[in-house]
Amino acid sequence: MSIMNLTPDAAALLERWTHAASSIAPALAGEGDLSWAEVRESYGKQLAAALPAPHGVTFEQTELDGLPTMLVVPEEVTDDRTLLYIHGGGYVHGAVEAYVGLTGHYAKRLRARVYVPDYRQAPEHPFPTPMEDVFNAYRALLAAGSAPERIAISGDSAGGAMVITIMRKARAAGLPLPVAGVAISPWADLTHSGPSARSRAHTDLICGVDILEALARTFLGDALPTDPDASPIFADVRDLAPTLIQMGENEVMLSGGIALADRLAEQRVRTTLEIWPHMFHVWHLLAGHMAESDEALDNAVSFITREYERAR
Repeated sequence: MSIMNLTPDAAALLERWTHAASSIAPALAGEGDLSWAEVRESYGKQLAAALPAPHGVTFEQTELDGLPTMLVVPEEVTDDRTLLYIHGGGYVHGAVEAYVGLTGHYAKRLRARVYVPDYRQAPEHPFPTPMEDVFNAYRALLAAGSAPERIAISGDSAGGAMVITIMRKARAAGLPLPVAGVAISPWADLTHSGPSARSRAHTDLICGVDILEALARTFLGDALPTDPDASPIFADVRDLAPTLIQMGENEVMLSGGIALADRLAEQRVRTTLEIWPHMFHVWHLLAGHMAESDEALDNAVSFITREYERAR
């Protein structure tokens, strides 16, 4: 499949996705009429309408350490399995509602409860607040009695990078690590110095470097893009849990994902890297509508399931 021959259903959904994101660039430039809260709400509602939850899951509102959290519960949960899912959005414009489809499919396939923290975002709450919020959510899961060998962490884009950062924070705090991490299209290098930032500039259907640079400036504030908590390709990642990284070959973030896998492997973390030809940023969102999305999500579920079983 090339970027020119998506199925009509997938192409229509991508068009709705890009339309949902149309207020982000003006807001970053200070030109939009919407507040950031309104941008996020609009984005979440439009994606939830375009990519609704599958049948067989229910949604509840809960809290983790006081942080509002969406809880996704499938009809069948095996062995108290728990997934902490960290949504994307450049640390700026993400919305948990945008992920009812993806997390619903994840919950059904994994047979796990999925917690999606509604972490605070820039510009109101810049670096490092998003990471602190999600780390506190992970710590709250442990404090509530969730066994670490039953917890996995996954996320996409900014959330994919946070998969690594949260495991590092847990290690530094002396907390048990999750059983596995799955980073989907991680935004792992906020310097955008890898070759894909240029070579994939006209193939990535979702992200462009100009937007990513604006998101990075909004998020980082006075921090440097090389800060290891912002760009895990510069981090000490020793002793982290087994990690799967899935990247689309058309992504401008591709080089960062490959560099992250190299970093993990060099520091003796059991690492699996999948590069999906012709796929775009976080193509998993089209689960239930595109074969490659379903297969990639199935691979993520198989990876986590193997780690659950090893930890039994």
